[in-house]
Amino acid sequence: MPSAIRHSLASMDDYISDPKPSGYRGIHLVYRYFSDKKKSMYNGMKIEMQLRSKYQHAWATAVETVGMFSGQALKSSLGSEDWQRFFSLMGSVIALREGTAMVPNTPTGGRALVAELSDYASRLKVEERLKGYSNALHSISNAPTDAYYYLLQLDPQSGVLNVSGFKLSASADAESQYAEAEKLVQQRPGTDAVLVSVDDISTLWKAYPNYFADTRMFVELMNQAISGRSRKIRIGELKFSQGDIFGSS
Repeated sequence: MPSAIRHSLASMDDYISDPKPSGYRGIHLVYRYFSDKKKSMYNGMKIEMQLRSKYQHAWATAVETVGMFSGQALKSSLGSEDWQRFFSLMGSVIALREGTAMVPNTPTGGRALVAELSDYASRLKVEERLKGYSNALHSISNAPTDAYYYLLQLDPQSGVLNVSGFKLSASADAESQYAEAEKLVQQRPGTDAVLVSVDDISTLWKAYPNYFADTRMFVELMNQAISGRSRKIRIGELKFSQGDIFGSS
């Protein structure tokens, strides 16, 4: 059956067959938007889709989390060389587990790869740091139960995630407050903001785990690799203490 999609593919980058040296893997598809209906004013603009496995996404989440909370641009391959090397090794660990191409300039043998990974994990205190980021993060909510849009504002240095909610009828207000939040991000490097729409506030952490410093799957991947015992990973719902976004603020 022919595809009904009318957007045209502008470019495709396959970072699974050809991983980046940083360890990043995924497939990027860039389309040129086209509509002959109400949204025709956006015709010609580009839309990017990033496709990753759950383990590849766990890697990306961990990179963003460490980068934000440590004040380093690790996502852009800048910052601590030790952290960069660690994430390159973890990229190959996941590639080996998934049966895909290894990250350039990492050991091709499993034992050598795990030995070097274990050394970096110990020196950087990776598990302790990642759990510390999560435990130190406090969420403050101002979201009605029937919200449609959610504005997430993260300040890693103070350890605060502010979640504001807006009803569907308040889209203009949501976009206005997001614009103000973006200005603050420019003024305070290290902070971040995003405006999203999800079916329920309880699913926010699934869509944006880095904002909640949720690196549990990544830590389990690392620990399984070091122990030499791989098994299927299931991560349960993220729990919040009273006063966080699912409790009373």
